[in-house]
Amino acid sequence: MTWQDDAGRDLVKSFGARMQMFVRGEGSYLWDADGKRYLDFLAGIAVDSLGHAHPVFVDAIAAQAATLAHVSNYFATPPQLALAATLKRLAGTGDEGRVYFGNSGAEANEAAFKLARLHGGAERPRILALTDAFHGRTMGTLALTGKPYMQEPFLPMTPGVEFIDSTVDALEAAIDDRVAALFVEPVKGEAGVIPLPEGYLAAARELTERHGALLIIDEIQTGAGRTGEWFAFQHEGVTPDAITVAKGIGGGFPIGALITFGAASELFYPGTHGSTFGGNALGTAVAGAVLGEIERAELVRNAAERGAQLRAAIEGIDSDLIDGCRGSGLLIGIGLTHPVSKALVAAAQEHGLVINAPNDETIRLVPALTIGDVEIDEFVELFTATLRTVEDALVLDASTEVPA
Repeated sequence: MTWQDDAGRDLVKSFGARMQMFVRGEGSYLWDADGKRYLDFLAGIAVDSLGHAHPVFVDAIAAQAATLAHVSNYFATPPQLALAATLKRLAGTGDEGRVYFGNSGAEANEAAFKLARLHGGAERPRILALTDAFHGRTMGTLALTGKPYMQEPFLPMTPGVEFIDSTVDALEAAIDDRVAALFVEPVKGEAGVIPLPEGYLAAARELTERHGALLIIDEIQTGAGRTGEWFAFQHEGVTPDAITVAKGIGGGFPIGALITFGAASELFYPGTHGSTFGGNALGTAVAGAVLGEIERAELVRNAAERGAQLRAAIEGIDSDLIDGCRGSGLLIGIGLTHPVSKALVAAAQEHGLVINAPNDETIRLVPALTIGDVEIDEFVELFTATLRTVEDALVLDASTEVPA
């Protein structure tokens, strides 16, 4: 029996076949059971902000687990309060801001969905979201996710959500005084790393304020310094009503949060939402340590600088398969001229490189925020070899004569 047999027998089929079994990680590298090393430019899908087995992450888990792990939300703990204060400071909420803790990005967006309902009431039944957006796979967040193929097996969806194109014109046409909230991702990661049009967030802020709707920004993939600011909305200089965060704030530990601004901070009241595990001492201590190290080591600036360096390096690769780069900081999408992303992912793994294909014509890169020259140089070498492998296969396929 192999590990593939065990996985096929014991794990649910919703994820498909696992691509590899990794047994160890350090920094930006992973090792499989056979001892082969891989350069990891996926980082757990933008989760492992500090890379693998970072001493700050390891020490925070050990220290807090030896002190206090969980007491439920009937009680407060020092790391919970410290993390809430840190997130408010980094997001710039001011004293009026508040934080709700969950265990994942989907839970953070579920809380945001309920926040929108509390704000809207019966007079504001409409919630706007963007086509091809991704906000999670729970029944609530799936209703916010603008991908019909994902929704179809689970219809009917929670009512009230309407999808619009990612343009200011579409928003102007759709919004009115019956809209409770607009949900947006600053960069649509699962759609192929597609940034919102320039000026969109500023226009969305003006329109939502005019009509009394909440502007809720999903920062689950873009937060924690990933785009070269602590949160992507800060590039635009706007103030949202709420943001959701997860992934990189925990550096590998499951945690998510809803951060509210201004009047939206008063919408929840006792009994309207909760979580047994959310905000537990262990998770908040780890996230606090991760954010502290990102700040201490100036990794937000590193993301901006290394992201520009990495995009320039990719654009310098001579390959007919590359159709430009997009994204911000260390959230990068490589456009492809042919729908061969899955073949590239498989070939990259053979070459010792871990990358991701959010769709058929995009490669997504979300490495640890700690990468430097060594990792970028190695990526270029391995990715160039990967491209050559797939290019050779395409030439071979094109030269094969089809029998009459």
